[in-house]
Amino acid sequence: MLVLGIETSCDETSAAIVENGRKVLSNVIYSQIDIHHQFGGVVPEIASRKHVEKISYVVDMAFKQAGLTVDDIEGVAATYGPGLVGSLLVGLSFAKALSFSKKLPFVAVNHIEGHIYANFITYPQLMPPLIVLVVSGGHTNLIVLKDFEEYEVVGKTRDDAAGEAFDKIARYLGLGYPGGPAINKIAKLGDEDKYKYPIADVEGYNFSFSGLKSAVINHVHGLWQKGEEFKVEDVAASFQKTVVNILVEKTINLSLETNIKKIAVAGGVAANTRLRDEFCKKCAEHSIEFFVPDFNYCTDNAAMIASCGYFKLQKGIVSSYRENAVPYISLVSKKS
Repeated sequence: MLVLGIETSCDETSAAIVENGRKVLSNVIYSQIDIHHQFGGVVPEIASRKHVEKISYVVDMAFKQAGLTVDDIEGVAATYGPGLVGSLLVGLSFAKALSFSKKLPFVAVNHIEGHIYANFITYPQLMPPLIVLVVSGGHTNLIVLKDFEEYEVVGKTRDDAAGEAFDKIARYLGLGYPGGPAINKIAKLGDEDKYKYPIADVEGYNFSFSGLKSAVINHVHGLWQKGEEFKVEDVAASFQKTVVNILVEKTINLSLETNIKKIAVAGGVAANTRLRDEFCKKCAEHSIEFFVPDFNYCTDNAAMIASCGYFKLQKGIVSSYRENAVPYISLVSKKS
C-alpha cells in the first residue's frame, strides 16, 4: 500500500511516499532553518507563508522522486498537531483537498506519534512491544508501545521539553539556532565533568528540565558577575551530560521494570550523538536492544507521517474532513 505523507507542523515543508509503512520511495524536505536563524528561532507568520509557497512544489517532487503519479497512491496522511497552527493548516488543508479530489482515505496523524514510526522505517523488521522515548524541541514522552496503535504514555515533561532546554541554553550562551546541534557540536570540545548541575526529583517516569535550565543560566550569570573565566564548551558539555543522563536512566529503568528489552528513541534530540552513545553503552550493559532512526528521520519529515498513516489505515482508522489543526495537543494512551 502506497501512502503519501505531508508534514508542516513547524518550519519544514515535507512530503513523502512510503510503501507498506516501511519502505521510503521518496522523502522531500524544504527546510527554513536558514531563514529563521537570523531571528534566533522560528517566526510563525514567516513559517506558514513559506509552507504556502513550497507545498505544491514539495509534493510534486515527492512524486517525481518516487517515479509515481497521484493515481498510484492509496492513502493520504498529514500532521494535524501539535505545532504552529498556521503551519499545520497548510499541510492539513492540502492533504484533505487531495484526498477528497481523488477519493482516497485520509488520516490525520499526531506529530508526536509520527516520530515513533521513524524507527520502523530505519528497521524494517522491528516489531512491538517497545519502550519508546520521543524527545524533541517541543516534547519529551516516555511510551510503552504494546502494538501498532496501542500504547501507554507513562511519562512526559512537566515543563520544558529536553529540546526546548537545549535551545534556550544555546541562545543564552550565544550559540545560535537551532540550539541542539550547536550544543552537541561545541560540547565535544568541553569537559563534561567540569560542572555538576542539579537534577529535579520528579515522580515516576515524568521529566522536568526547567529547573536545570535555570540552574545553568544562574550559574553562568554568577560567573560573569564575579568576573571569573569559564569556557562555554565546558558549560555546554556539563549541561548536555546532565540531560542525557536523565533521559537514559528513566528509559532504562522502564525497560527493566516492564521486562521489555527493546528501546527506541525518536525525535529531533535523537540525533544528539552523546545521547546515542550513552544509550548504546547502557543498553549493552543491561542486554537491551537499542534502536534509533537514521539522522534524516530524526528531525521533522513526512516519511514518518506516511508510515504512521499506513498502520492506522491497516487498523481501519480513517479521519473525517472535519479534522482541524490542533496546535496544543498531547499524546494520550490508546488501546486498540
